[in-house]
Amino acid sequence: MINFILKLFVMKKFQILILGLIISACSPIRVNYDFEKTTDFSVYKTYNYYIDMQTGLNELDNKRLFHAIENQLNLKGISLSDNPDFLINVKSSEYQETQNSSVGVGVGGGGRNVGGGVSIGIPIGQSNINRQIIIDFVDENKNGLFWQAISESSFNPNSSPDVKEQKLNEIVAKIFSEYPPNQ
Repeated sequence: MINFILKLFVMKKFQILILGLIISACSPIRVNYDFEKTTDFSVYKTYNYYIDMQTGLNELDNKRLFHAIENQLNLKGISLSDNPDFLINVKSSEYQETQNSSVGVGVGGGGRNVGGGVSIGIPIGQSNINRQIIIDFVDENKNGLFWQAISESSFNPNSSPDVKEQKLNEIVAKIFSEYPPNQ
């Protein structure tokens, strides 16, 4: 009987672990947008990058990110140029997602019976590492900053190069899915 209970307990823990892995693997890419409402986005056909950007990424991830940006903008008919209509600034930072744990106390009763209980949430595993990437479009001749996207998603800096490239491509595709904005 004890063996059966022990196996049942281990199976429950295993199912919880698998569910947690599935949920974390499917973590969404969240993107918030902001733009200048009076901007005519159709006039922007060429771009380049600020020279002194501090992206917060290593050189290899910078190349992966810029390649993904170039691919998405080319799909939209916008090309890299030495005499650009606008400049792109990229900032990025890594942060650990806080784990949720809680303590709850409850008292209740009915009739002559009174009962109480305490529950404690214990975090299992480690915190997720997330990356925030901010992409700014700046027209230095007219409006200044005219479009901005801020993305947040899980990002493992220790992933293989192929996994990093795929993740950055997914992030950039999500970012530019709403460019140009519907006005």
